[in-house]
Order: sequence, then C-alpha cells, then structure tokens
Amino acid sequence: MIHISKRLETAAGLVGAGKRLADVGTDHGYVPIYLREQGRIPCAVAMDINRGPLARAREHIRHYGMESYIQTRLSDGVAALEMGEADSILIAGMGGGLIIHILESGSELCKSVSELVLQPQSELMRVRQFLDENGYVVETEEMVKEDGKYYPMMRVHYEPSGNGEILSENGKLPATDGETVQEERELYYRYGRFLLERRNPVLYDYLLWERNIQEGIRKQLRGQETAGQIAARLGEVEHTLEQNKKALAYFDAEAFEQD
Repeated sequence: MIHISKRLETAAGLVGAGKRLADVGTDHGYVPIYLREQGRIPCAVAMDINRGPLARAREHIRHYGMESYIQTRLSDGVAALEMGEADSILIAGMGGGLIIHILESGSELCKSVSELVLQPQSELMRVRQFLDENGYVVETEEMVKEDGKYYPMMRVHYEPSGNGEILSENGKLPATDGETVQEERELYYRYGRFLLERRNPVLYDYLLWERNIQEGIRKQLRGQETAGQIAARLGEVEHTLEQNKKALAYFDAEAFEQD
C-alpha cells in the first residue's frame, strides 16, 4: 500500500469517484497509484514535462503493478491529453502562474472535463480571480497544514455562464452596492469563500499566523520614516490586516483585538 503526504492525500480526496484521471505534473506518480489502490478511479494518465520525474513515475507504477491502469506521457501541461480521455484533471504542487498558463494553453480541453482539482503553491488570489473571470465555478475547497506550510486547494468545473459564481452558492452576486461586492470579491479571492463560510480550522490557524506576521512588519515599518516605498508598503500591510480582520470575523467576532 502506497503512503502519500497529507497534502497529496487531501488533493486526491477531491477527485470524484469513478472519474478517469489526468494527473498533470505527476512527478512520482503517487496520486494516481493511491487513487487506483483505493478503487476510486478506473484508470489514469500520469503526465509530466520532464523526463526524469516521468521515469520515476513509471518505476513506481510498475512496482505497484499498475501498468494496466495508469499510462505515462511526456507532456507540457495537457498538450498530450486527447479530448474525452479524462473526466478529472489534477494540477497540484505548481505555482499559480503556471497553473493559469496550463488552463489557458489547454483551454478547450480543460473546459470539457467534468472537474479540475487545483492546488496552487503561490499566487492564490490571482488563480481564484482567473477562475472567476473565465467561467470556472468553485465547487469546494480544502486546506491543510504540513511541515509548517499551508496548502489551499479546490475542485472546480467550467460553466459558460459561470462568471462571478465564486461569490455565492446560487451564482448570484449579493444584492448590495458595487463597492461592497468588490470588497467581498477580494476577500474570497484572498481566502476562499468555502473555507471562510465553512470556518475551516486550518484557515483560522493561517489567519492567526498571517496577522502575527503582518503586525510584526507594520511595527517595523512604523519605526521608519514613512515616505515613498515605505509608505506604500505600510499601506499594503494595513490593507492585508484589514482583510485578515474581516476573515477572522467569519470565525469569531471577538477573535481579534480592535486597534
């Protein structure tokens, strides 16, 4: 039985049962092996842009006797995946910019599958905004902490009229003024609507960590002459702390001290 990290196990848990999986950037091939062992998927295509990781994935697939169920392909994003070959696409452990590039370069194919599981390592706000502005609907989100690092992830699918559905369960914007909508949109881009509304405990831990870090930065900046770049950076920190405060209010209105 294969053992995988908490991060990968959680991402694997977002893959729908019975889905044919395409694992983009498979690295060691652990997730498709794990899901096939669990009986969660019938088959998979494990893909990577680099030959070294793909060779390791082949070794692991052979070791666990999965050759009949898991193919390997050298591929830049989803370039080597045929239309209709997969129901679920997993893209985990990559920077947000690279995930967006994969979604853009393989747009037609990515929009055709029933789900995508995404785990960006960076630029999370940018990824959420891209999804929201390009018709992808967030179905659910998870977040784990492993080895001192926080890993948010999500399952999404494409809907032609899906723009803006990050904001509400029924895909409609709140009945309020434009400024409030924009503020709420930024909060969800930053922290994730499902994580906030479901009071995810790992997100709460992250928010406390973030607040502590940002307050430390603010204290340092206030001790300097606030002009030019210092003033701009202080403004960014103050804005982050304000967003952090709004997010903490989802968990407990008294979870933070008033300044």
